Amino acid sequence: MIFRKSALSLIATGAIVISSINMAQARDQIRIVGSSTVYPFSSSVAEEFGATSKNPTPVVESTGSGGGMKLFCKGNALNTPDITNASRRMKAKEFKLCEKNGVTDITEAVIGFDGIAIAHNKNNKPLELSKKHLLLAVAEEVPSKDGKSLVKNPYKKWNEIDSTLPEREIIIYGPPTSSGTRDAFEDMIMKGQTKKMDVYTSLYKKDKVKNKGYKKYHKVRQDGIYVPSGENDNLIVQKLSKNPAAIGIFGYSFLIENDDKVAAAKINGVLPTPETISSGQYPISRSLFFYTKNSHRKEVPAMDKYVELFMKEDMIGPEGILGEIGLIALPDERRNAIRSSVAKYTKLTLEDLSKK
Repeated sequence: MIFRKSALSLIATGAIVISSINMAQARDQIRIVGSSTVYPFSSSVAEEFGATSKNPTPVVESTGSGGGMKLFCKGNALNTPDITNASRRMKAKEFKLCEKNGVTDITEAVIGFDGIAIAHNKNNKPLELSKKHLLLAVAEEVPSKDGKSLVKNPYKKWNEIDSTLPEREIIIYGPPTSSGTRDAFEDMIMKGQTKKMDVYTSLYKKDKVKNKGYKKYHKVRQDGIYVPSGENDNLIVQKLSKNPAAIGIFGYSFLIENDDKVAAAKINGVLPTPETISSGQYPISRSLFFYTKNSHRKEVPAMDKYVELFMKEDMIGPEGILGEIGLIALPDERRNAIRSSVAKYTKLTLEDLSKK
């Protein structure tokens, strides 16, 4: 009898412990990581969510798009992020990493457009650059004078690239390799330009045959001209204030927030504005994203309400709150289609990532 009571007591105690563990697993505070470019928008929604709901304000960390993907894809445990922001689309290798770690139910949300601003100190004279100028400023190797080979980048001043450019030191404060802005810059400026230049494509065709890991040219110079400046774009703005010769690379929203300190360079004759970015006329434009880990929706029930708030017209529409801090709205039809897809928590597939 004593044994039976002890056994029942142990069973009851065990049930309480298990119940406590299950309760501890659920949480009401959302954890968000990822892009420094999306950070201001995500933080604004998080603050609104905390102020208008019974849930605590979500924790938003600026880890960079690549850093956020690594954390997001670690697994389904509740000590991993619920949402990751990205200033470029999820890569196939990131999707596969998620799958490998059991994160197989993901929804993709596109929140709007952004331009990558090439900015400088506002006290400088207006600056006009082409995409090719930018390539020749940042590439590790550039065409030789006869155009038949690649040589180590010798350019130290802008007028050495093009005599019409100012005789000014080339110093570029830009995002690190973990940044989606860096990925987008490499795609649109480096890979985009070199694929049109025989001196790059002909020399690397052999590598493509020999090496299955061949990629289009995107080697950034390592001689101190390009300075990776962390995931905090505000630091780049501060550096431009202190160094009038320098240019910086960051998202359009940071340009808008700091237009008393910095000005945008024209790229291919076009300034970044909401109109030129949304139309694609500005040549360094991209979409912004966040991704939800749907396996967390049950244990982190606030996720659904946060996502619903983020996708509302009052946030991402043409007259939305996020537009005031630099987000550029998608066209109405596309925005409504994406909102519908996100509301259904449509499952992202590898095939989806191969589509433009």
